[in-house]
Amino acid sequence: MNPSPSGKAKVWLLAVLAVLAAGVAGYTWLTLHWDYSEGERVGWVQKLSRKGWLCKTWEGELAMVTMPGAIPEKFFFSVRSDEVAAQINKTMGKRVSLRYAQHVGVPTSCFGETEYFIAEVKVVE
Repeated sequence: MNPSPSGKAKVWLLAVLAVLAAGVAGYTWLTLHWDYSEGERVGWVQKLSRKGWLCKTWEGELAMVTMPGAIPEKFFFSVRSDEVAAQINKTMGKRVSLRYAQHVGVPTSCFGETEYFIAEVKVVE
C-alpha cells in the first residue's frame, strides 16, 4: 500500500511549481522587453510571410547589397506587429531601412524565429 503525500507536501509542491512558473514568465517578459541591441539595416525586402503551426509569426528576409554586382547578404528578421508587417508589405520592391531591436534568449519561437524584431520601416530614396 502506497502512502499518500501529506497535505504539507502538496502545498510545498504547489508553491515550488508556482515559483517556477513565475520565474519562467518573468524571464520571458524580460527577454521580450529588454533590448540587447538596436540598429538599422538597409536593403530590399525579399520575403515576408506569416508562418508557424501553432504560433503564427511574421518572418522575413532583407537583401543587403554593399556595392553593385556584389553577392547580397541576407538579414533574417521577425515582426511582432501586424501594422508593421502591413507597412513592410507595401514597400516590397523598394529600398527600405528597417529599424530593429535584438532580443537575446527568448525561450520559444512563438514570439518569432529570429532574435531581430522589426519596429519601424522607412523607404530610402
